[in-house]
Amino acid sequence: MARLYESRKRILVTGGAGFLGSHLIDRLIAEGHEVLCVDNLFTGTKRNIDHLHQHPRFDFMRHDICFPLYVEVDEIYNLACPASPIHYQHDPVQTTKTSVLGAINMLGLAKRLKVPVLQASTSEVYGDPTVHPQTEDYWGNVNPIGPRSCYDEGKRCAETLFFDYHREHGIQIKIARIFNTYGPRMHPNDGRVVTNFIGQALRNEPITLFGDGNQTRSFCFVDDLVSGLIALMNSDYTVKGPINLGNPDEFTMRELASRIIEISGSCSTFTKRPLPIDDPRQRRPDITAAEQMLGWAPKIPLNEGLIPTISYMRETLGVTAEQFLAEA
Repeated sequence: MARLYESRKRILVTGGAGFLGSHLIDRLIAEGHEVLCVDNLFTGTKRNIDHLHQHPRFDFMRHDICFPLYVEVDEIYNLACPASPIHYQHDPVQTTKTSVLGAINMLGLAKRLKVPVLQASTSEVYGDPTVHPQTEDYWGNVNPIGPRSCYDEGKRCAETLFFDYHREHGIQIKIARIFNTYGPRMHPNDGRVVTNFIGQALRNEPITLFGDGNQTRSFCFVDDLVSGLIALMNSDYTVKGPINLGNPDEFTMRELASRIIEISGSCSTFTKRPLPIDDPRQRRPDITAAEQMLGWAPKIPLNEGLIPTISYMRETLGVTAEQFLAEA
């Protein structure tokens, strides 16, 4: 079972100005900790952390973790890396560097400070899985030379480095394999399915389904995912991972689009396009390990999580309720 924080800590969150990192920082500060947010602002944005700049227990450092970092902290959450296809395919070499060199630098820091370090890995390490749902002992079905490989293989290499540093130097490691996560502060143009569908629905544009729309994903609300990350960090030192973190409820892309249309009140219809290269047909986590080792499971159903996500997207896209109704 996960244990509670015993005292105030100074915690490093790389990628802290991003979608997931900023929510994690909010939670850590709410729990009474000091947080150092490190981000190069390539995909992160100051808007996500503006509300924290005057907080006495928050510090921000603009830094690229491809280069060494010398700070004093008690824990490290390594979340830095572009996580959407549009962003990581924009500069695939840099994406790989961020995963690999970033892991090396954070592990080096953890080794010097003798502190635990958590790696945010991804369900993409499973590729287009032949096992369903995916358990942590499944080695995956990944194309090592495709257009998505910079992200998938970079994360796989980072996992390798974490275990090698653990075996060679005794570093306390934690690895979370994160499945599709959504919520407020997602970048509206990141190319991910939730933001794509919501943006099209709010503009009353046809929602783009790739293939027949029957490929499946599981969607975890960001608040639940943050709880899982903290539970993993605070788990017994023998719990290293990898641990799947995600929501096991599975939906087709057509079902997701229909729910977004209904909740947003959109007039959107559907349009179809061919499937992208290496796009997995199905993805769903087996979270038995998280339930048993961390006492964690997601609590927020899809419809409940979509409501604040759509509200945030409407505000971010500058589509007011009046404009939306007028366009409808």
